[in-house]
Amino acid sequence: QAQVAESGGGLVQSGGSLRLSCTTSEHAFNYYTVGWFRQAPGKEREGLSCITVGDGDGSTHVQDSVKGRFTIAEDNAEKSVYLQMNNLKSEDTAVYYCAVSALTYCDLIRLREHEYDYWGQGTQVTVSS
Repeated sequence: QAQVAESGGGLVQSGGSLRLSCTTSEHAFNYYTVGWFRQAPGKEREGLSCITVGDGDGSTHVQDSVKGRFTIAEDNAEKSVYLQMNNLKSEDTAVYYCAVSALTYCDLIRLREHEYDYWGQGTQVTVSS
């Protein structure tokens, strides 16, 4: 069973930046797509971005709601996937989750909870105004 873990959350002022990292266990090698989601209090979980990894083509997608501020990429040295978040706003406050999927490609249509198989515990991001 693949294990997924996020790190890098914290408290930041509005306009600041954070970089979240997602690491997976060896058994995640069979999983081709990594996605980032977030859930704010009282709201549904929202898909933010995804990337194909391993033998995938490395394609990435970012939701329009955060495009231009959030970037997803694979860190080969750290064997992780990170989400770089810049110009953070108070509405970005949420618990951020990383998840892996057996989908062989990443796209925004399938950036939904039920398409992802294993999830991390989440990391809290709080943006103060």
